[in-house]
Amino acid sequence: MTQPHNNATDSRAETVLILDFGSQYAQLIARRVREAGVYSLLVRPDAPIAELLAHHPVGIILSGGPSSVSEATAPRCDPELFTSGVPILGICYGMQLTCQTLGGRVDRVATREYGRANVSVVDDQDLMMGVPANATVWMSHGDQVVGLPTGFDVLASTPTCPFAAVGDRRRKIFGVQFHPEVTHTPHGMDVLRNFLFRSCGCKGTWKMSDYSTAECERVKARVGDARVICGLSGGVDSSVVAALLARAIGSQLVCIFIDNGLLRKNERTLVESTFRDHFDVDLRVIDASRAFLGDLAGVTDPQEKRRLIGHRFIDVFREASKSIPGDVKFLAQGTLYPDVIESGHGHAGTAANIKLHHNVGGLPADLGFELIEPLRHLFKDEVRTLGEVLGLPAHIVWRHPFPGPGLAVRCLGEVAEEQLRILRDCDEILLEEIVAADLYRKTDQVFAVLLPVRSVGVMGDGRTYDSVVAIRAVTTQDFMTADWARLPYEVLATISSRIINEVKGVNRVVYDISSKPPATIEWE
Repeated sequence: MTQPHNNATDSRAETVLILDFGSQYAQLIARRVREAGVYSLLVRPDAPIAELLAHHPVGIILSGGPSSVSEATAPRCDPELFTSGVPILGICYGMQLTCQTLGGRVDRVATREYGRANVSVVDDQDLMMGVPANATVWMSHGDQVVGLPTGFDVLASTPTCPFAAVGDRRRKIFGVQFHPEVTHTPHGMDVLRNFLFRSCGCKGTWKMSDYSTAECERVKARVGDARVICGLSGGVDSSVVAALLARAIGSQLVCIFIDNGLLRKNERTLVESTFRDHFDVDLRVIDASRAFLGDLAGVTDPQEKRRLIGHRFIDVFREASKSIPGDVKFLAQGTLYPDVIESGHGHAGTAANIKLHHNVGGLPADLGFELIEPLRHLFKDEVRTLGEVLGLPAHIVWRHPFPGPGLAVRCLGEVAEEQLRILRDCDEILLEEIVAADLYRKTDQVFAVLLPVRSVGVMGDGRTYDSVVAIRAVTTQDFMTADWARLPYEVLATISSRIINEVKGVNRVVYDISSKPPATIEWE
């Protein structure tokens, strides 16, 4: 499958490049720059100067990293970067590399510094303007600059780090040993803003509508008269991709929505009404529920469920793509920036795997399409903002994640029509009450799980022996870790009462108070 370089930089936009030397905070630097109204892009650290300048950057930031500049294998940038005339800010490792390359000295400190430190501002012009004379910063380093290059001045210091911030005003090259991008450095945004607005001359006018316009133009130029297939799952990412492509190429887009019989209540209707009523989209809805549920008959192992669902999805998608007329050359998917970076392929400009329908199963390369990934330079919250710009309704833009295997992994044990009926009804009540209590946007994922156990209950004057439903609600920033949501007792009481009274086959509701780790968010 052809995977061309995807450069979403608008030549009319202010762009700051971030050379990623492996810092755990590299993405955070990119976020902070965008929050200041300047478009940012992570690039590989060893990119040739010509490749960097092709982006027309107004500034370049060198990130931190785990390496030592004294190591022979330490990552380095093109030395011509420092004579390019583009303003530069080096952070931690980036500062050390900058100073060493320009003739300064870097050495290992006796004790690695990690945590808060108090910095004294020596020169409050330019980079440190607006930062208090004594400020708190976050340090994380084993090496530090011990000798400055010619032309550099000290801007700030700490008792153990005499060159905590340095700069060469004439060349507009600066460095900080601390991390301004983290919240543990309270005035870090002041430092970054000073670099962006004072040194780089940025105006800070970049906004998501600019990205939308530029990306639509790029897609139109690349697609030409060909057709594009988009696998539509109803989730945020695929919905935003579909909306953007609909604006860019209109009827040349074909969306395929596969009803696998494992969807939430009224999910199919929601997707159809959203895209048929709001966008000029050729939407193909395929009801493959019998095939999916047939595959799952008698299966209880969660990994086997995922495997079967993934394989069936590929087969259905492959067959559906054959019936689309015209020159179908492209396949669109909702790869996001964290996906690109964390996959290890971000700095090369390509993604290795196709992730469709919430990563149910990657589509094989022999489908024969070129890949279009219009969200590959955006973070999750930026995708939501783009969705609003494109006119997607709030219930789509802000909906919680839903697993690719659907209710199959929320129905523990065997999956059958009766269990799915119970789970859909419980899920509907749960979300109704979460929305009614104004908790949907205050939680990050809320769902019901049907357990493979039954319990004794009393309803009316009779004994019952029915199913148990667990409620899961979590708060998280990145879904790598999560904490259970402290839902009000009265809300939990209402949810429990409604489920037991309204859903036939359930007589007990329990609340999951496990964090991640050690538990996962989903139960299977």
